[in-house]
Parts: sequence; C-alpha cells; structure tokens
Amino acid sequence: MVDTNNAEVVPFPHLVSDDDSNDHLTLVKHVRMVEAMVFASSEPVSEKALGERLPDDVDLDAVLGELEKFYSGRGVNLVRSGNNWAFRTAGDLAFLLQKEAIQQRKLSRAALEVLAIIAYHQPVTRAEIEEIRGVVTSKGTLDVLLETGWIRMRGRRRAPGRPVTYGSTDQFLDHFGLAELRDLPGLDELKGAGLLQSQLPANFTVPMPDDCEDLTEEEDPFTLEDIEDLGLLPPTGG
Repeated sequence: MVDTNNAEVVPFPHLVSDDDSNDHLTLVKHVRMVEAMVFASSEPVSEKALGERLPDDVDLDAVLGELEKFYSGRGVNLVRSGNNWAFRTAGDLAFLLQKEAIQQRKLSRAALEVLAIIAYHQPVTRAEIEEIRGVVTSKGTLDVLLETGWIRMRGRRRAPGRPVTYGSTDQFLDHFGLAELRDLPGLDELKGAGLLQSQLPANFTVPMPDDCEDLTEEEDPFTLEDIEDLGLLPPTGG
C-alpha cells in the first residue's frame, strides 16, 4: 500500500529524468506555470498573453509542446486554436457532457453557407459572397454571424466603393475544433461527408484558406471614421 502522505508528487511523469540540471528543473517550472494560467482562464489564452506573464527566458513553444504531449490521450486535452490555447474535453468523451450542454440557436442554411464562404475565401466582401452563392445576402445574415463572434470585419477592399472585407476569427477555430484554417476539410473530405455532390464540374476546386491575420495588399485598414460608422467602438457613456 502506498503511503500517500509521504509519497513524492511528480507533476509531469513524462518529464521525469535523471537530469537534475537547472535547465531541466526550469522547464518543469515553466510547464507548471503555463498549465496554471491556461486552466484558470475561462477563454482560450493567446500566446502573447502567456508570454507577457512568463519570465523572459521561457521557450514558450517548447513548454506548450511538453504540456500538449502530457495531456494527449487524457480526458482533457490541451488544444490550439490559431495562436490561442485552452483545455477541452477529449472529443470521444463529449457524449458524457451532452446533458450539461447549453442549447444553442441553430443557424439558418443561408448563414451556414455564408460562414463557409467566408472561411474558405477570406478576405471576402459581401458582393463576392453573393457572386459565389448566386443570391443576395442580407445584412441580417452577416449580423447574426458577427454576433456569434465567428466572423469579423477585417478592413476595406481597395476597389470602387471600398467595400468591407470579412474573415473568420479564433472563436470560429475554437468552436469547430480547428487549430488553424488549413485544417478545414478539403474536397475529398467534403465529398466523403456527403456535403458535396459526387459529380462536380471539372474545374471545381476548394480554395486553401489563408491563416494570415494581417491585411492583404488589396485591403486598407479601417479609419477612425470607419470604426465609428460600423459600430466597432463601444458606445461612450454620457
């Protein structure tokens, strides 16, 4: 029988080593620090936020890699969404929590189509969305998606009328369990899931989304006037 009162606690067994050098002990310390910060946060934590709270000598990539390895295969996994990290229930155990899940409003077919177009074609304007869908896209549909936090206004296209461009967010990645946009299903996966017809036009392709959050050469940043007109600033109290 193990005497738990005197047993030595080993926080990360996979890091157990005969190496008692300062570098090894420091790594274990940093892994514990990152684990605590991610665990305590109610939202995914950005790598920038982690770096700001950690000592200057932390190799954040190495620390996150060790922590991700430790939680791999457990009931809770450390997952990445863009440049953000969070603990999430293992996918194969999600059924255990179904009774606790909050019932969410279902998106309309139009909203799902627009969301998919933005995810795959971003940065994209409303007119470009309408061209791809072949029908008019209402402002209400875009407003609903903006309210979910899954899409955002990126900037303005350098074109007549300077239309607003749209792109997906890290919340979109987190909700759909994606580490990055390149993890979106490709043509074969979409066919296999029955989301595309087996017989498609010869020139039909599924675009490779761009993970870059920076504006492209065809986009301009919002001006202060744009930000005010589009309601991107919270109202000020009187």
